[in-house]
Amino acid sequence: MTIPQISMSAPTGTHPNVQGFDQALERLRPRLHRYCARMTGSVIDGEDVVQEALMKAIEALPRTDSIDHLESWLVRIAHNAALDFLRRRSRRDVALSDEDLEMIIDPAPAAIDTEIAAASLTAFMRLPVAQRSGVILMDVLGYSLEEIAGITGSSIPAIKAALHRGRARLRELAQETDDRPPPVLADAERALLAAYVDRFNARDFDSVRDMLADEVHLELVNRIRRSGRTEVGNYFSNYARAGGWQLVPGFVERRPAVLVRDPGDPAGTPLYFILLEWTGANIVNIRDFRYARYVTEAAELRSAD
Repeated sequence: MTIPQISMSAPTGTHPNVQGFDQALERLRPRLHRYCARMTGSVIDGEDVVQEALMKAIEALPRTDSIDHLESWLVRIAHNAALDFLRRRSRRDVALSDEDLEMIIDPAPAAIDTEIAAASLTAFMRLPVAQRSGVILMDVLGYSLEEIAGITGSSIPAIKAALHRGRARLRELAQETDDRPPPVLADAERALLAAYVDRFNARDFDSVRDMLADEVHLELVNRIRRSGRTEVGNYFSNYARAGGWQLVPGFVERRPAVLVRDPGDPAGTPLYFILLEWTGANIVNIRDFRYARYVTEAAELRSAD
């Protein structure tokens, strides 16, 4: 999914919705990602959907009457963006059957269900979309039935039915084991990742720059986008001045990636990750999640060692 280059800042002006909007986005962005990642089954796709939702929100802001509850408004936009993403991906039908809706009563818990909140993204993806959204909104994010109805446009009986079925299915899935073989890097990709990591850890950034394609693109997620060897080269200068990182080859959601660890805690959970795309031996795209560390919360991370 390609996200257009756009400023993630609210428009200036005196409209009542604009004041404090940027600060609200900064505060709510991790929460929006928790929802979108579980809806799409991917922390990476989830971030794409968050970006799309925020762009839609920024564009709609000046045309929208006074917003009483900004968080619910943003989550509703993120919900619709996630559904659009799923339709484009043609995963499954988003419609919910209304069979026996009034007969199913599954009272909302007083607190977030920690067992369900901890379910893997893969498990959530095995639920029909309406069940998935209802369970995420209530059991992961803690919204009430009335709030979920406002976000999704569904009736409360339909939401109760989705919760009842979705919770039951997630508990079944929690008993299953993941018997997939571990991901393996092809020799050529292992060599490219190892060269990048070794040069980066040695702070030999001139050699790292030599790996860049002329038309390389950089996204420092939640901060900036840059294109071309010269502009992207400045990104490495910033890393040269920083500390607190150690790179290792690995996988994110079984996709080859660079994992960034705390050098003082090399066995700990990675702090964040960097995705690289190659054409031949040249890097054509860098996607660095240094300023979007919330993305690692539910990510499937694995070292390639």
